[in-house]
Parts: sequence; C-alpha cells; structure tokens
Amino acid sequence: MSFAAEVKSEMCREPVSDQCCAVAECYGVLLFCNTFTGDEIRIVTECRPFFRRLPKLFRRAFGVKFDAVPEDTGRGKLTLTITGREKIAPLLDAFGASPDSLVAHHINFGILEEECCRQSFMRGAFFAGGSVTDPQKRYHLEMVTDHYYVSREAVSLLLDMGFEPKITRRGGNYIVYFKNSAGIEDFLTTVGAPVASMEIMSAKIMKDVTNSVNRKVNCDTANVTKTVEAAQEQLEAIRRLEKSGALAALPEKLRETASMRMENPELSLSQLAAALSPPVTKSCLNHRLKRLMELSQR
Repeated sequence: MSFAAEVKSEMCREPVSDQCCAVAECYGVLLFCNTFTGDEIRIVTECRPFFRRLPKLFRRAFGVKFDAVPEDTGRGKLTLTITGREKIAPLLDAFGASPDSLVAHHINFGILEEECCRQSFMRGAFFAGGSVTDPQKRYHLEMVTDHYYVSREAVSLLLDMGFEPKITRRGGNYIVYFKNSAGIEDFLTTVGAPVASMEIMSAKIMKDVTNSVNRKVNCDTANVTKTVEAAQEQLEAIRRLEKSGALAALPEKLRETASMRMENPELSLSQLAAALSPPVTKSCLNHRLKRLMELSQR
C-alpha cells in the first residue's frame, strides 16, 4: 500500500458525524472528483475505505443513493455514479447552484463558515483529488481539480485556515500543493490523519540525523586527509634535509621536531606538540615545521 493510500485509509476512520460536516465533505469530494455536472456525478477511486465511506457520506448529507456502485473485486479502480438531473438538482441547490445556471464551479463559502466544516471540506477534496508522496523520498502533497475558480478559492480558504499553499497548472488541471514538510504535517492533522503526520515528522528527524552524521563523517575524513597530506609534505622536507646533510647542522629544537615527526607520521599537530619533551603549543610546533620546510626548499 502506498503512503497516500495509508493516509486516506486513516482519514476514513474519522466518523461521519454532523450533517453540516457531511455536506461540507461531500462538497469537497464533488469539486475535486472526476465529473460534477447537472447531468452526472462520477467519482473514481482506488482507495477501498473511501469507496465504502462514500455511500454512507452521501446518505448522511443528502439522503441520496448512488445509481451505480460496482462490486469490489479487490483490485483496480472503482467508479460510483449518480445520473439524472432530478437527483443531482437537490445537491446543487444545497451548494447554492442550479443545473440551469451552472457555468463554472465556485466554492460557496457560506456553507463553510464553521471551522469543522472547513476541515471536512478539505478532507473531501483530498479524498477525491489528493495525493501525498512517501516522506522517505520527498515532501509533496497536492489536490487536483479541473475547475479554475475552485483552485483559487481553495487556496484562499487554506490561507484563512493558516496554511501557505501554492498553486500551479498541469495540463488541463489546477494543482493546489504543499512542498514543505511542516505544511504537509499540519494539513494531514487537520483532515484527520495525525498518525501519517507523525510519520512525516519521524522521517524528517531521521533525515536530519543522517545528514548531520554524514556531514560530521565528511568533515572528519577531510581533516584526516588534510593531516596526512601535511605530514607527508613535512616528511619529504625532513628527508631532503637529512639527505643533503643539513639536518645535523640545525638547532637542537628543529632536530628534535624533525625526529619526532619522522617517528610519528600519523600524529596531528596537536598530538605531536603534546608528545614533545617538554610539550609545546600547536602554534610553536607549526612554526618549527614551517621553518624545516623553508630550509628544505633552499
């Protein structure tokens, strides 16, 4: 089962309670479903729990039954339909529209005044036209409608609810979407999927931890590589001095530093400085090694 299917299955556990919320959820379904005209309502879904929820939802909201409810064979898409203007007219009337005057769909904000109804509307919209990507891959949630004004008004509604959605067009459809994890988490909690919201939070934490560990490992690796390369340059400089006979003529402190580096090529500057007798500061040791390299170049 995909993550989006898990989300919708969790949302279906939200009870169909007050009639006003049932009407609002149906409204979201209809404005984001496949077909909603004065002659036909057609809802296509692969989500079995949503398929089973729809008849109860429409009975609670309007007291109507679907004209065609297919048998669930356990695979493929399922299509529920209502046909006939006499059955669809009461639904349009409930939303302040009529089959004769319906040219372009709009959201009637008058039936979404209560916060619970707004949440129910968004739940229905996500049921019918929504999808969300597995958070292990990336963060993306969207709701698709083929109604221009519905997409714009849905964005306005979400803004009023405290969200920050974005909108785009894909083919002949209009997409209301979120790409940040925090917005997706809040939206899923609002529409009745808090468990899925927690999964996204957990995935984000795991990614942050993994990235932090990777950064530290990369930083440590870079530091080790830098230390090894610097030590190699110092060893080559000391060998050149030794081969030319100049090393024996150097001051005692430089000879001691050269000898300690030759014996401990793997130590960092800090470790090498502490190993000298008496110990010196890292800055002092660095100055001595630079002096040895300068003499070697001469």
